[in-house]
Amino acid sequence: MNKRLLATITAIVAFLAVAFVTTSHPANSEKKANYVPTVGILQLVTHPALDEIHRGILAGLKSEGYSGQKIKIDYQNAQANQANLKTMSQKFANENADLTIGIATPAALSLAKTANGGNPVILAGITDPAGSGLVKTTQHPGNNVTGTTGDSPLSQHLSVIKQAVPNAKKLGIIYTTSDHGGEYNAKNMAKLAQAAGYDVKLYTISTTNDMQQVAETMASQVDVVYAPQDNGVASAMKTLINVTNQNKIPVIPAVDTMVKDGGLATISVSQYDIGYQAGIMAAKVLKGKNPANYPVKTITQGDMVVNLKQAQLLGIHLPDSMVKAAETKGEVIK
Repeated sequence: MNKRLLATITAIVAFLAVAFVTTSHPANSEKKANYVPTVGILQLVTHPALDEIHRGILAGLKSEGYSGQKIKIDYQNAQANQANLKTMSQKFANENADLTIGIATPAALSLAKTANGGNPVILAGITDPAGSGLVKTTQHPGNNVTGTTGDSPLSQHLSVIKQAVPNAKKLGIIYTTSDHGGEYNAKNMAKLAQAAGYDVKLYTISTTNDMQQVAETMASQVDVVYAPQDNGVASAMKTLINVTNQNKIPVIPAVDTMVKDGGLATISVSQYDIGYQAGIMAAKVLKGKNPANYPVKTITQGDMVVNLKQAQLLGIHLPDSMVKAAETKGEVIK
């Protein structure tokens, strides 16, 4: 092959290469820009706190440009059924969802197990994500899982108990045996309360069906009840309150939605904000951020919430300082 022919062939190849790049790259970019990601949202059960997290997730995604025709949301609710969690997680895997979001620890654990290090999993409102094995550490998750945690401000909750029920000596704490977050919060609160001089007794339920009987036993043995951030307890909150009201026993819960269901008062971390931040994190991951080195965001700032209707029913006068704090930045339920 002579030099002139070789030069001609080289020039033609170079021209075709440039033509391919200039014609194909815009098309690929356009395809990428028009791609609609699928996000699977798995919620453990229906109750107001988790519903608020779900609402926040959608708002967080929307704030980052993912709403309407720009995202496909596959929302599933397991209704506290472990078999449903497994089936729904597998459904997301089968449809190759770009990302999944778990609302509550059991949902997140199911998604993480099914993903098995593959597509990203975002946590929404998970207590103790490292202790439950979802991440290596909150600062360095280390795999395909990250998100938000809404650890309860337990010392502030203990302060609410002291202020709202100053003469109480016997404290009952109830949690669900299958809820890692609930157990974690309950046992940590027990340590704090015992150190503060309370006679503490722990009570457990396996399912919401146990609440009536366990609550009746507990209400006959304690002066005040602490209901931690626990999905089973939150789902059976109205049953708990029906029993404690009959015995004139106040309940100090962990979140505002549980106060609305009959709790006396609390300092509540916003469940909506937990979901909103998880939605933002999900959007960042969809845009390319690596969850392995994306620190878990811990939300602990809470506001006072008081239920004056419940206080009146129980014959309790809440301190003016608590009511004022709720009126200034928080919520007063009348």
